[in-house]
Amino acid sequence: MDGDKTARRLKPWSIAARLVASAAACGAVLLLIAGIILSQLYRRATVQAFDERLGVYLRAIVADIAVPGDTGRIEPGQLGEPQFELTLSGWYWQVTRLETDKPEIKASRSLFASQLPRLADLGVPAGVGGARQGFATGPDGGQIRIVERQVDLDDAGVYLVQVAATTEELERRIWQFELALTIAFASLALALAGTTVFQVRYGLRPLRQLGGEIASIRRGEGERVSGAYSDDLAPLAGELNLMISANRDILERARTQVGNLAHALKTPLSVITNEARSADGPLAEKVAEQAAVMRDQVTWYLDRARAAAGARVVGASADVAPAVDGLIGAFRKIYAERAIDFDASVAASVRFRGEKRDFEDMLGNLLDNAGKWAASRVEISAPASGTDPSGRATIDLLVDDDGPGLPVEKRARALTRGQRLDETKPGSGLGLAIVTDLAALHGGALTLEDSPLGGLRARLRLPSA
Repeated sequence: MDGDKTARRLKPWSIAARLVASAAACGAVLLLIAGIILSQLYRRATVQAFDERLGVYLRAIVADIAVPGDTGRIEPGQLGEPQFELTLSGWYWQVTRLETDKPEIKASRSLFASQLPRLADLGVPAGVGGARQGFATGPDGGQIRIVERQVDLDDAGVYLVQVAATTEELERRIWQFELALTIAFASLALALAGTTVFQVRYGLRPLRQLGGEIASIRRGEGERVSGAYSDDLAPLAGELNLMISANRDILERARTQVGNLAHALKTPLSVITNEARSADGPLAEKVAEQAAVMRDQVTWYLDRARAAAGARVVGASADVAPAVDGLIGAFRKIYAERAIDFDASVAASVRFRGEKRDFEDMLGNLLDNAGKWAASRVEISAPASGTDPSGRATIDLLVDDDGPGLPVEKRARALTRGQRLDETKPGSGLGLAIVTDLAALHGGALTLEDSPLGGLRARLRLPSA
């Protein structure tokens, strides 16, 4: 049981599942990489645009302090940004005169007695023209973006000009872009998944069609693969047709050889039996007895060989109901003197996956055994097809009689070849053994149970077409 569960858990994926899963994995990786790249490019472009905006304010301050006679004088509202006038608004500027013993600092009102950190002290390298851009912690504890530049005005002095702004607006723009990008890529992923499923189903439709034709052949509804297929599947369909034809040819040759062997053996055995019966004495009786045993054994093994040759025939199937009706008619005549009533209840849709002759051999032996032991009634039933624990479609053929039944401890012996549990009843002891072997050859089984009629129930489980 544990092995079966493990095998079911490790069942290989279908081709369609593999294609969809691989396409989904590749698409997800590519979309993720594309999303990361686009997000980084947008972030870089947005930060660069933000720096350019801060650079405009920085150049305005530099131009102001460069005016002779007005060094360091910057009027409120001169930069056109009211945020510079609001305390801790997140927008700041600061001008520091560096060549004096004690640096002189002028700053926007928004700094409120605070100072901006120097990017040079934070290890930010200088860019073109000595300008620096970088992130730092602002006076209010939030993250700010700083643009600074050192300006040498000769006699007017050396100044460090800094302009800073909170990154809230910057991060909000980036977040909005990433959200829109995520929604767009998610929609694209769903669209790609839908088109992938459609492509896989459409592309694998010929394989499903081929599988359907093979299933029809297995059920006996067709004899060969007849559909029109593309160049990549046409060779497979042709090889399947050749395999089916070869299988049937092998079966016919096997049947012919088995029939020839039967005739070759049965005729000499009949001659020996007749000669022995026409003579008197212990030797003649012994020869007749052993010749009968040999005839039974030859019949047994020839039937088994014929069944083994036909058990795996592709496309063989038989309707159960007509076969049951035919056998019941015959056995009613055989047991007419004992007035045995044979009744059948078989669903019309039930089909046996195998040859009709094999089915008739199995059911015939079961009916013969039931007729020998029944008191007055034998019932045959076969409900609609079901499934066994492995999921395979099966039919259960039930043969019940109202005879004396059979003890549980003797049922295993009754299924063994040559075992006769009651010598007063006619027979060779091969009937149930033949059924057991034929059922096993077709992947089925025979079990003996208690019958609701009071006698014995034979449950024959066979594959369903």
